[in-house]
Amino acid sequence: MTERTKTLSALKAGSRAGRPAWRERLERPGVLCLLLAVATLAVFLPVAWQGFVNYDDSDYVTENAHVQSGLKWANVVWAFTTGHASNWHPLTWLSHMVDCQLFGLEGGWHHMVSVGLHIANSLLLLLLLRRMTGALWRSALVAALFALHPLHVESVAWASERKDVLSTLFFLLTVRAYVEYAESRRQLTERGISRRVSAYYLLALGCFALGLMSKPMLVTLPFVLLLLDYWPLMRLGSLKSGARNGGRPSPPLACLLSLLLEKVPFLLLAAASSAVTYVVQHQGGAVSTSLTLGERIANALVSYARYFGKMLWPKDLSILYPHPGHWPMWQVIGSAVLLLAVFAGVVLAARRRPYLAVGWLWFCGTLVPVIGLVQVGIQSMADRYTYVPLIGLFIMLAWGVDALVPARPWRGKALALGAGLALAACALLTARQVRFWRDSEALFGHAVQVTRDNYLAYNNLGFYLSGRGRTAEAMEHYRMALKIKPSYEDALNNLGHALAGQRRFGEAIPLYEAALRVRPKHAEVHNNLGNALSEVGRVDEAIQHYLIVLEQKPDHADAHNNLGIALAMKGKLDEAISHFHEAIRCKPGYASAHSNLGNALAVQRKLDEAIKEYQIALRLKPEDAQAHNNLGNALAEQGKTEEAIAHYRAALRLRADNPEAHFNLALGLLRQGKREDAAAHLTEALRLRPDYAEARRQLDSLGSSGRN
Repeated sequence: MTERTKTLSALKAGSRAGRPAWRERLERPGVLCLLLAVATLAVFLPVAWQGFVNYDDSDYVTENAHVQSGLKWANVVWAFTTGHASNWHPLTWLSHMVDCQLFGLEGGWHHMVSVGLHIANSLLLLLLLRRMTGALWRSALVAALFALHPLHVESVAWASERKDVLSTLFFLLTVRAYVEYAESRRQLTERGISRRVSAYYLLALGCFALGLMSKPMLVTLPFVLLLLDYWPLMRLGSLKSGARNGGRPSPPLACLLSLLLEKVPFLLLAAASSAVTYVVQHQGGAVSTSLTLGERIANALVSYARYFGKMLWPKDLSILYPHPGHWPMWQVIGSAVLLLAVFAGVVLAARRRPYLAVGWLWFCGTLVPVIGLVQVGIQSMADRYTYVPLIGLFIMLAWGVDALVPARPWRGKALALGAGLALAACALLTARQVRFWRDSEALFGHAVQVTRDNYLAYNNLGFYLSGRGRTAEAMEHYRMALKIKPSYEDALNNLGHALAGQRRFGEAIPLYEAALRVRPKHAEVHNNLGNALSEVGRVDEAIQHYLIVLEQKPDHADAHNNLGIALAMKGKLDEAISHFHEAIRCKPGYASAHSNLGNALAVQRKLDEAIKEYQIALRLKPEDAQAHNNLGNALAEQGKTEEAIAHYRAALRLRADNPEAHFNLALGLLRQGKREDAAAHLTEALRLRPDYAEARRQLDSLGSSGRN
């Protein structure tokens, strides 16, 4: 042990003398980690009872056949080769596959995995900062703010943002390995040994690659490593060039060059990830070209200021902040002045308080990929983008406040009280924000309350209500979205779908066509338009729209199913059967496709195969009245009248207004000689459908037979 280490140990031992035992235990990192983990779990625990939301979760989990079928070689290949959801992040896809393999579509478990990763990130951050700075309490404060700040709810409670918590895990592991590399290199150079590559360096590079494969926003990590070289690692100007330089420190410029060269492999990985991401997002249509460079720069300046403000006062948080297009000039200028003032302040204070410069540049630099200079999506900013950048502001806060409070007897208690109040406020606000993620109605209902002109929130709120049978309310929300943005293709599509559900196809078709004028390759609109055209007898046109969908998305199960129905209507049963099989392959457990396959097989008189498909459909969806009716027909064709009648009755229990089921049940009862019961069901069939000619003929035949 060196004399300096002995002295430090003696000072620490002296400072600990006379302290209460509970305080000694509390200052152990393991105890702090346990307390932080328990507090974070308590705040985020409600997500265990929450499901998925109708914003991206369908792409990532609930309607993604690759993800739902779990870890299979074909799915692994897909994860590494797909640009689905306009992103290339194979490790994120694999993590969702593992969740589905373990938990199915139980949303709570998916969310709890993200909570576990968030807790791991918080603990890693605490231990990492302590390792780099030796400051336990300030490190703990940064980690606790990271764990409990309401701006981070979106990254944790939203299944689709698994990429945030997963990529940050690799981000922190990269930094941890890099710190060990830097320390090992310092020790080697002090002994005059020149060594450029170590196992820790390769480990850091590997973790960085894994992070980029989880979320490409990590491309700024080499810049963060350079900041850490400045503080707290103090490598700038402190590297030695070994025996070649006689053990003397290298000049600052040469040292900086050495540190930059050290980052070249990291920069190459970042450049490759950036290129892949841009290509994938551009091909997926996520990159907006509607905003000028000036508008994008203005939004970036305002967004920096808004992020900073929401860190200090996290009010009116929303899943989406719509891009206004043009910001008032006073806001742009004010934001620019604020940013320049802070920048100038931290630069002037950098020599005495380097953590301020590091924290501010960390915040500004890590936001660059998502600040809107390349506009992706319709948002002006997003809470999820702050997951890593806020660490910089938290460092400024923790170390800055500690330096500002004068050395007085009450200093420790004042700092502890202030930190406790801040963390308690964060925990309460976070717990409140978590509740908004319980379902899509709460999430988007809150969004329309706290933001202006949020057409996407109105649309998604309507979509959720439509799925709950609240069609009239849903249509009002779609119309609100279209009032804000008349060309919003998703609202046009959803309003058209609601009208089609009311069999108002003449009103739905123009809405679909308007949506396609805005976005000609919108697969869902083509599919819905095909359905509406098929319903009004324009089957050939419908088929063309289904084919457009399958050209863009060959695994679109609904389009395969709908195309199969249209082909069956044209009498092309073999082609129809092929598409029903494809629909089932793309979407295992697709009850409707099994039922439709049964219909096609029944027409071909392959009754045993048809019955098998109907039975599968009913296992998957026992409440399908039409499948019960069709299974009854197939059984009746085989002379199994009792079984057929049982299924007709089941169909009518589920849907008493089905005239076909009443008619078919009447025929079965007639075979059993139950004429009065049969007549009652024929009468009901005619009441429900007055032009039901075959039911009229059978009822007249019964009456004539009775008179004879």
